[in-house]
Amino acid sequence: MSGPVHGTWEPAPAARWEDAFLSGNGRHGIMMFGDPNADRVIVNHHTLVRPNGGEHARPPLLAAELPYLQDRLLAGDTTAAEDFTDGRELQWVQPFHPAFEIRLRRPDRHEEPGVHRREVDFTTGVITARRGGLLGEAFVSRADDVVVHRVTGPGLTTDVTMDPRLPGAPHDLAVGHGAVLTPEGALLNLRVRYPGSDRAYTGVTLALVTGGRTHTSLPGIRVEGARTLLLLTRVRRHTGELDVLAEARALRALLPEGAGDDPYARLLARHTALHRPAYLRAGLDLGGDAAERALPGSELLRRPKSPALLERLFAAGRYHLLSAAGMLPPRLTGLWTGDWNTAWSGAFTTDANLNLQTASAAAAALPEVTEAHAALVQGQLDDWRDNARAIFGTRGVVAPAHTDGESGHLYHFGRAYPLHLWTAGADWLLKPLVDHDETRGEHDPRTAATLAEVARFYEDFLTRTDGDGRLVVVPSYSPENRPANASWGTVNAAMDLSAAGHALRTAARYHPEDADRLRALADRLPPHRVNEDGALSEWAWPGLRDNYDHRHLSHLYGVWPLEEITPYDTPDLAAAAHRALELRGAENDSAHGHLHHALIAARLRDGDRVAHALDQVLGGDFFHACLMSSHYPHRDVYNADAAHTLPAVLIEMLVQSTPDRLVLLPALPPSLPAGRLRGIRTRFGAEVDLTWAPGGARAVLKPSRTVRVELRTSTGAAQPLDLTAGEDHVLSIGAW
Repeated sequence: MSGPVHGTWEPAPAARWEDAFLSGNGRHGIMMFGDPNADRVIVNHHTLVRPNGGEHARPPLLAAELPYLQDRLLAGDTTAAEDFTDGRELQWVQPFHPAFEIRLRRPDRHEEPGVHRREVDFTTGVITARRGGLLGEAFVSRADDVVVHRVTGPGLTTDVTMDPRLPGAPHDLAVGHGAVLTPEGALLNLRVRYPGSDRAYTGVTLALVTGGRTHTSLPGIRVEGARTLLLLTRVRRHTGELDVLAEARALRALLPEGAGDDPYARLLARHTALHRPAYLRAGLDLGGDAAERALPGSELLRRPKSPALLERLFAAGRYHLLSAAGMLPPRLTGLWTGDWNTAWSGAFTTDANLNLQTASAAAAALPEVTEAHAALVQGQLDDWRDNARAIFGTRGVVAPAHTDGESGHLYHFGRAYPLHLWTAGADWLLKPLVDHDETRGEHDPRTAATLAEVARFYEDFLTRTDGDGRLVVVPSYSPENRPANASWGTVNAAMDLSAAGHALRTAARYHPEDADRLRALADRLPPHRVNEDGALSEWAWPGLRDNYDHRHLSHLYGVWPLEEITPYDTPDLAAAAHRALELRGAENDSAHGHLHHALIAARLRDGDRVAHALDQVLGGDFFHACLMSSHYPHRDVYNADAAHTLPAVLIEMLVQSTPDRLVLLPALPPSLPAGRLRGIRTRFGAEVDLTWAPGGARAVLKPSRTVRVELRTSTGAAQPLDLTAGEDHVLSIGAW
């Protein structure tokens, strides 16, 4: 093979839903087991969250008690924040769940003989499964928002059913099935109403049958002797009743009018016109061995040191991230689950995981992901305003650490997880949107308006000072850690200091009319503290001791994704941050902890530490056969963190940028001596193609703006780099 493989394959059907191949359009998602004899396709939808009371939950009304809490914390009461509650028990957000499984089963249980192969093409999003004369193909259309599934074969005979009773499904779901014959084949529908709720969801499938005959066989249909079966499926969440016939008409409207036109080919062409160019905008070639590139994914995963494995995981991560992002960004499980009992409710965990998963969006040219991220933020601003008023008595916004995508109210908190004290969330969630604005060279008015609201929160909240007249962030919380000698709610967590300063200064850039006032407030924040170990402390308040063994690295927010602390501008703080990274333990071996560690190490130019973090993930059995990942080693707990974050790590170790700086090869591991990274977007408006080998490196920059930036490489000091819009610029770098 001449280059990296843009897909993966397996020689047998998936035996577990975790190994099923994935396709999605950011709304609907599917998990296809890949057995044409008896296939199973699990259908998901971003809106499917099970009512559990969270849809009605509101933030606690605590603003009147805030001054008393602040007094106690500042007076040295290290457990004061444990009383800052309205007494409620920890309540999880509404859990994400699968819609149903479409089952195709041969009534005679005859298995087609022949070699089996299932594969997924990342460039098209098409999953295929072959065995003997049978061929199954499926994708989720980004153009038409429909699940498309076609089966072809001689004398095709199969039962088709829709079943919501997947693992963990509540026993008291109210389920109704419908199946009627139509001129083109049949119409199936499945309505599921949640217990004790007026909320429901309905799946509608239009079956187009070519040849043979079709008859109802409740709860589904039976197709006998057909040449082709094409299924078009949509899911709708609703209250009351859904007009199934209107949904059927909408599905029929997708079909070509000409009798000789192939509906599958037409739908696929419309979809790939959007999906293919998005996926192909960026890519990574590490010179993988041709024989290893040809291996099935499950075999390649057994070679954790293989460059071909990193190539394929970069491609798969990019594919899955694009496929999971649309109306919302990826959840903890991306857009997919085969179990109603999703860990951590399958939510959007915003205090680390969401931003890690979407970290490559701006640099890797995936504006679709950034827009999905923006949709989550913009859709919840009213709730964020409620949080600020209820808990802190302020204007502006406060973001929750967990959300189901439907509500942004902050009600998921408890004694050991006082997430209602976390004030850094809005700045953390807006940082990717600011990066996107810098990449494209203009301010999104939605981001500008939200930044102004974040600044208003800090103007109202930052009223307490220390003995030196510096502002104090109180209460303060460093997700999801606590000091070794205090409770979780404290004073001056490093992340909160970084977030407040960044939010105010960024709002000042977007709103020059308020710049002097906002910068003056930011300048009154205290500096970070370096502890007795020479490490940047997680809490800048004197007397609070660090607790190093934790999966989160919230205190190093100033290193990544911010540029508050860099080896170039703040070398002493960068050294302290590096010491903090050295001392940090892995705690429970969470994938997001290892890769967060790698992102920070890349910013600090530590290629060995990046390589070690990658080794922990690649050698820890974190990936399923479909190349989706798990939260813990040994494929424990289906989770998208590793799969979606890995491309960002590989980019950060090769190319970094700010609006006025380009860094090339800052943290290249020795195990990757040659390769090519293409299509990377910088925050000063240039596209970069980078090629490196032991003898040196070459970068081609394609600027869209005329700009002067500082160039840093692995071999020399800073030098100015002048770029002219529309003129390619070639850089040659000597051996390092």
